[in-house]
Amino acid sequence: MGLLRGIARTAAVAGTATAVSNRVSRRQAGRWARNAEEQEQQEPDDQQSAEGPDDMSARLDQLKQLGELKEQGVLSNAEFEQQKARILGDS
Repeated sequence: MGLLRGIARTAAVAGTATAVSNRVSRRQAGRWARNAEEQEQQEPDDQQSAEGPDDMSARLDQLKQLGELKEQGVLSNAEFEQQKARILGDS
């Protein structure tokens, strides 16, 4: 009986940890998206034409993070495409 209790307890702990981790990931993704939207609203449009290497690196980093969030299941395909278009300046 002790072994079954240990297995059940481990499964319960692992399930709870997974649920909490997923919730935290979704919350962070939401915050990241809101911050990006706020930053986009504050920046003038003419800055996009004067991009430097640092700006391109920042965009690449954002795209990598976006891809990771999609792989983790935090973002749907539609959300991914919308954020990708925003980062690339297509919308």
